[in-house]
Order: sequence, then C-alpha cells, then structure tokens
Amino acid sequence: MASDGLICAEFVGLDLESTVPNSQHMCKQEKQLSASLRKHFSLCRRKSFAAFVASKKAADREHWLCCGQTFGEHSSVHKHVARCHHAEVEQAALRGFERVQRETGAAGPGARPELETTDLSSWTPDTSHLSEEQLTRGPGRVLLYYCYTDVADPQAVCAWQKQLCEKLHLTGKVRVASEGINGTVGGSCVSTQVYIQAMCSSPVFNMSRDDFKTSDGGAECFTELKVGVYREIVPMGVDPCLLSYRLAGTPLEPEEFHKEVEALLSEGDSGADTVLLDCRNFYESKIGQFTHCLAPNIRKFSYFPDYVDQNLDLFRDKRVLMYCTGGIRCERASAYLRTKEVCKDVLQLRGGIHRYLEQFPEGHYRGKLFVFDERYAISFNDDVLSDCRYCGAPWDQYELCSSASCRQLVLSCPGCRQRGLTACCPTCQSNDSASALHLKEECECTAARPRIPLDICTTGQDSQD
Repeated sequence: MASDGLICAEFVGLDLESTVPNSQHMCKQEKQLSASLRKHFSLCRRKSFAAFVASKKAADREHWLCCGQTFGEHSSVHKHVARCHHAEVEQAALRGFERVQRETGAAGPGARPELETTDLSSWTPDTSHLSEEQLTRGPGRVLLYYCYTDVADPQAVCAWQKQLCEKLHLTGKVRVASEGINGTVGGSCVSTQVYIQAMCSSPVFNMSRDDFKTSDGGAECFTELKVGVYREIVPMGVDPCLLSYRLAGTPLEPEEFHKEVEALLSEGDSGADTVLLDCRNFYESKIGQFTHCLAPNIRKFSYFPDYVDQNLDLFRDKRVLMYCTGGIRCERASAYLRTKEVCKDVLQLRGGIHRYLEQFPEGHYRGKLFVFDERYAISFNDDVLSDCRYCGAPWDQYELCSSASCRQLVLSCPGCRQRGLTACCPTCQSNDSASALHLKEECECTAARPRIPLDICTTGQDSQD
C-alpha cells in the first residue's frame, strides 16, 4: 500500500483539466473497494480538491479567481468548487489514485476487488433477555452525543448504527463521517441504556458514559430514524481535511466556564478584552443565551465561517469564550477562528450548554435550550427571554409555521394562535396551505435578514427576527 506521502506527491503537476474514461462510474466502483483502499481514495479526493482550489489562487495570494468570479474567503471558493467543478475534482482524484495503485500493484476502482466484509453482529449487543415492552415502553429519554475520531469505514459504521437503532426501536438522527459520529436519538430508558453500552464498547469509538447528554423524552421526540454518511458530522461547509477538529480551542469544564463568565460579568466594561460568543443560530439564541453574549444573527451554522471573516475586528486581540448546545459546533468553530490568528486565546465550553445546565440550572445561562427535535426546547430555569411575534407578550415556545410549504419556526402565544395568527410572516399567513407544492427553508421573514450580519463591537445584543 502506498504511503500518504506518495499519494500526495502524485498531485504535483497533475493536469486537473484532463478527463478520465468512465469517471461517471467512479462512485459505484469506489463502493467495491475495501475499507483501506477507500480511505486512500478519499485522501486522493481531498488532495485533488485542495490542489484545484490552490490552482485558482490569485497573484495577490489573498483571493481566488474562477469562472470569472473573485472569491475572498475560503468557504466561498470551496462551495463554488464543490458545486461547479465536482466532476473535474473526481477525475483528478481517480487519476492520482490509479497511478499510485499501478506503482504499488494494488487494485484500483476498475479492478473490482472483493468487498471487505464486516461482522456487524459482533458490534451489536444481545437483547434476547429484554422484552419488546421493555425496549419500547416505560419512561424514555433523548441522548445527545458526538465523537471526533478517524473512522476508516464510515459505511460500515453507518450500517451498524442503522441496525443497532432499529433493533432498539430508537428514532432520531445519526451522522457518520471519516472524522467521527454525531447523533441524537430517543427511546425508552432501557433501550437508550443499551445503546450507550454498545457505543462505549465499540472498537471504533473511545467513548465513555460522560460523553452522552440525556434529557426527558423518548422515541416520540422524532418522526423517524435517519442514519447516513456525510462529509462532516456537523455541517459547517468547510472540508474536514482542510480544517481539522484537532485545531480546536482549549476546552473548559462547566465549572471553569462558569468562573470565566462570572469574572467577565463582574468586570463590566473593564472586561472588554473578552468576547462571550454564541455559536448557534439566531432562533436558538433568541429563546435562551448566556448573559451579555455576542449572538450572531445567522440562520445556519454553515454561515459561521463567513460571519467570522466579515467581523474579524470583533475578535482581534480578544479572549474568546464560545459555546453551543452540546459542544460539537464549538470544535469546528473554534478551529476556524484560531486559523485567523487574530485572537489572544480561544476557549470552548466542553459538553456545551446542555452539560453546563446540568450543573448550573440557575447559572448564567437564562431561558430555554433549543433542541433539534419535536420538543424544540427544554427548560432548566423559568426565565422567558423572547416575545410573541404578533402581540409582544413574553413567549418562548416554538411551533412550525402553519403554511404547508414553510419549515420556519414561529413564536405565537396561545391568544394569538386562537385568533388564527399561526404563520411565521404575513406572506405565509396569507398563503393557501392547500396549494403548497414543496417545502422551503426561506420566506419573507428570512429574506429580509442579511445572510451575514455586520455586528458592532458590543455585547449583550439579542438576535431578532
């Protein structure tokens, strides 16, 4: 097997514009490779992507030129290349991979080697001593977890996860990638306990019980089970091979983070050299946040890199304390911020808000904690930070927009809902729900909000619709 260094060397002087015969069958052929060969082919794909992006670097070394467009940020040129030059990158990856395999005598995608088999049953716990009723009834809970680690065979892990969750009657979402796993699943207390045991004994992940955050709930908190293989276990839009989780900021335990926030609040204006940064989306921070935080008014985590790029002065020469729901977004967000080399220090809350609230329910985080399931939020204290969209009364319980084509959330109090005010904006309110043709993530209330807000250098601002 070729070393990583040999594979990387194959991309020096590679003709990225050349075509490779039958390259449209590459994905199908790739699935026929063993796990080890797929890992090397994945490396070739990543290196070809990086080589393509590098080939578009402008003379000033600060911009990229491609397809008549000028790109000033890594994230924007990466998205352009992924969207418009996928075929060229795949062709370059295949060509480099085949060269290496010919030199080492190993089989490439066209050689159709036998599939590497994995005995999934050895990873799945025996539940013969448990009844169907124990696995499906009784008190339930929702698990939230993630683990960053190198996964050689994401497809096998995905198949195992699907088999395991179905056997335990769990619902929820699990994302698997070569960089690790991220999941939130719900079921009975018995089934979720077995799931934790299986994950902790897995040969792939070095996890412990402390890596799982729990809350009251169950299988009913999700409409279905979704398990899949993705490029990233949390969608930030930056290739993990270009921004590794290993670059993450310094983790702080909840006790340490609590002391840092206390010190920041006690310093008042004299604490201006520290920024308390919320890495979540606006609709999350709207119903709950740390006191005096900077909460970017962004709709998606994939907008975070552009937000940082366009607001770098907010973080220049500052200590940044960042947090998110369970900690996973901070791993990538802190890594990205550190690459900008403008901060004095970047620190992150280990275990996220969820773990902090378990220890400090009446601490410096006020309001509800947004969760990505049918509950929408869980509560640790009684503070209500947000208002009804229509009458302005205190209200923090989200519902889906009543327009059948819209997937936005709306804060509408019981009184306003009784008057029929159940949509996220006037446009959706006037829509005939029966005429909806497809679901959408944007409407009038999102179109009016800047995609990437330019924030002034202050703290304590709230995210608004």
